[in-house]
Amino acid sequence: MSNWFFVSDLHGRAERYRKLWEAVAAEQPEVLLLGGDLLPHAFASSHSTTGDGDDYIHDFLAAGFARVREVLGGAYPRVLVILGNDDGRSAEASLLEAAADGLWEYIHFRRVSVGDYHVFGYSFVPPTPFLLKDWERYDVSRYVDPGCVPPEAGYHSVAVTESQLRAATIAADLVNLADLDDLGHAVFLLHGPPYRTSLDRAALDGRVIDHAPVDVHVGSVAMTRFIETRQPLLTLHGHIHESARLCGTWREQLGRTWMFTAAHDGPELALVRFDPARLAEATRTLL
Repeated sequence: MSNWFFVSDLHGRAERYRKLWEAVAAEQPEVLLLGGDLLPHAFASSHSTTGDGDDYIHDFLAAGFARVREVLGGAYPRVLVILGNDDGRSAEASLLEAAADGLWEYIHFRRVSVGDYHVFGYSFVPPTPFLLKDWERYDVSRYVDPGCVPPEAGYHSVAVTESQLRAATIAADLVNLADLDDLGHAVFLLHGPPYRTSLDRAALDGRVIDHAPVDVHVGSVAMTRFIETRQPLLTLHGHIHESARLCGTWREQLGRTWMFTAAHDGPELALVRFDPARLAEATRTLL
């Protein structure tokens, strides 16, 4: 049996990382997947040991994973990482430095093989009300939900071309990313959740903007359509912290595809454990 770990939306909170490192050292998973929103919020540095940005990655994250590697030696897991919409894209350079040292593999818009499985990484989410737009992209068209800010109207920590801002879509990206004919052994590490599922339910009940009711489902239409048509083995998600609490479940099936979320709106670490060959037996524990 294989033992894979999945976590997301740790938001730089040191205690969550310490619990994760303890679990990895104790259980020695084969693979650890980190699904984005890993770094501290710009205005919430009290949750982290150091500050945010490069210092946090080098002094806290990389140092912590290095200690786990020292303990486990050859049993250290494959660590596969993407960023999320609250993580500045300027952090990519520091992540890649640590990747060069073998601590983890940065897999946004990449595919890597793990035994018989292929793992795809993708960070972008549809437009949100927030102003950092490094990891936001139009979904299937240039439509933006009421109250949300278009990608070109926010700010970016790295330079982005006008064509990328206005023409790129999540729908087109997923087509380009999924470069295999058969996705029966494919695992997609996606920061955002698919639209109108148990994984994208936000606490927006009764909200009205400019006389228009706000949709309580805020996920990606492109992701839902992709899952319906391509049927990968498993998709992993985060981003919407309260969805599991509001819906009473952290997983759902769409056709043959299992979909899990590790987002959580409490102080604990939500740790999803699964064997890709036995996905119905997956568990999620709050540590």
